[in-house]
Amino acid sequence: MSVLDSKIERELFNKGLEAFNNHSFYDAHEYWEDLWSDYKIKDLKFIQGLIQLSVGYFHITNLNIKGSRNLLSKCKNKLDLYRPTFMGMNLDHIIESIDNSLDNLNEIENTSDFNWELVPELRIDDGR
Repeated sequence: MSVLDSKIERELFNKGLEAFNNHSFYDAHEYWEDLWSDYKIKDLKFIQGLIQLSVGYFHITNLNIKGSRNLLSKCKNKLDLYRPTFMGMNLDHIIESIDNSLDNLNEIENTSDFNWELVPELRIDDGR
């Protein structure tokens, strides 16, 4: 199921995925923010959840544990609405990764101790 109707919407979405998977979280946020604010798409909460996901991880890079915890919790609530899969994405896996990241953030005092292996890879399973 796709909520993206135009080529440019799909391009912005995919550029966000690529940036996120390259740990360019701010750039991912920018692509998805453009999609969220400039286009009338269905299921804006899903896109907003991805924006919050990327900013949650971005906050770790700028030493803001509290902000990271806050946004990862918020995005989890939004993405949870679309379980188990949406747009070919395994939301159960992503939410499990968020939970593991939050657990790690609650165990550390310094963002330099964050385990980056906990960040999910955002993949689309197109059934092929």
